[in-house]
Amino acid sequence: MKKELLMASALVSTLGAASVAQAVTATMAGSMKVGVEFESPGGTAVDTNNVKDQSNFNISLSETTDAGTTISTSFEIVDEGTVSADDDNAIKLTFTDGSALELLNAGNSAGTHAVSVPGAGGEQGIGGTSSNNAPTGVDFGAGSTALGVEWHSAADFLADGLKLSASFSTDSGAAKTATARVDSSYGIGATYVTSAGDTAVTIGGGFSGSEVAKTGNQIPDQAGFNIGVSAVTGDLTVGVGYGDGDTFADEGGSVTSQTDGSVTTAGISYVTGDITIALGVTSGEAKDSTTVGTAGTNDDSHDSTSASVTYAVASGVSAVLGYTTVDQNDEGTSDESSGGSAWYVGATMSF
Repeated sequence: MKKELLMASALVSTLGAASVAQAVTATMAGSMKVGVEFESPGGTAVDTNNVKDQSNFNISLSETTDAGTTISTSFEIVDEGTVSADDDNAIKLTFTDGSALELLNAGNSAGTHAVSVPGAGGEQGIGGTSSNNAPTGVDFGAGSTALGVEWHSAADFLADGLKLSASFSTDSGAAKTATARVDSSYGIGATYVTSAGDTAVTIGGGFSGSEVAKTGNQIPDQAGFNIGVSAVTGDLTVGVGYGDGDTFADEGGSVTSQTDGSVTTAGISYVTGDITIALGVTSGEAKDSTTVGTAGTNDDSHDSTSASVTYAVASGVSAVLGYTTVDQNDEGTSDESSGGSAWYVGATMSF
C-alpha cells in the first residue's frame, strides 16, 4: 500500500507540474451575428421572417518543441440555436523547413487547394426541402474519413509561388450500415501565386478519389477535380472556380443517390472606404440515380445570385445588407418550392 501511495503521489506531482510548466500557447477568436432574414419562397409557400442569432468561439493551441517543430490544433464551438462543437480538427506538425503534416481529421488535399471565390455576406438563404442533388461547391468530390493524413510542402516548392499537398485516409473501423459512407480516399492539390503588373494572381485546384461502401458493399466511387483562379488589384478582387465529378447523397430510408455533376462559381468584391460591395453567382447541374450502377437521365440544377453591402461601423463591428435569389430544377422540372429570394439585415461583432 505504501508503494502505491508513493507512486500515486509522484504521478499527481508530475501531472501538476506539467499542467503549469508545459501549458501550450492558446489564442482565441470568435464572433456574434444578430440579424433578421426575410424569405420569399416560390410556388405556394408563404413568406417567412426569421431572427438569426449566431455565435462562434474558436480556440487555437500551439507549441514549439526544442527541435523547432510546431505542434498545433484547434476547436470551435458554434451556437446557431443548438450548441455544437466542431472538433474535427487535425493535429498539425509544422517543421523547420516550412513543410507540415496533419494527422487525423486531415481532410482532402483537393479541397485544401480550392481557390476562395468572392461571395456575398449575410445569412440569407432559402430553406425549402428538395431531392435536388446539383452541387454548389467546387470540391464536392473531395471525400475523406477521420483516419487520415495530409502532407503540405513548404512555400516555393520546386518553383517560386508553388505549394503542393497530398492526402490519404482509410476506414475508421466503424460498422458498415445501410447509409453510404467513404471507406478510403486520396487527394492531390496545388496552389500557385504570381503577379501580373499590379495584380496578384492565385491559381489552385486538385484531384481526389474515394471508395464508397453501403452495408459492406462497394458502390460507385466518389471522385472529382476542381480548378480556380482569383485576382486582386488594389481594392478589387475577382475569382472563378469550376468543379466536376461524382458523389453520393443520403436520401433517407436507406436510399442513396449517386450523382454525376459539375458546378461553376464566380464572384467579385470591391472595397471603398468603410464599405465592401460583393456579388457572387453559383451554377450547378447533375444527373442522379437511386439505382446503383445506373446513370440518371434527367437534370437537377441550382442557380443562385447573391449580393451584399457591408459597412465597417467600428473596429470589429460591421453592418450587413444581403440579398439572394435561387432557381432550382429537380429531375428536369422546375422546383419552385425550394427556390425564391431572401433578404438579410444584421450586424456582426468579431474579436
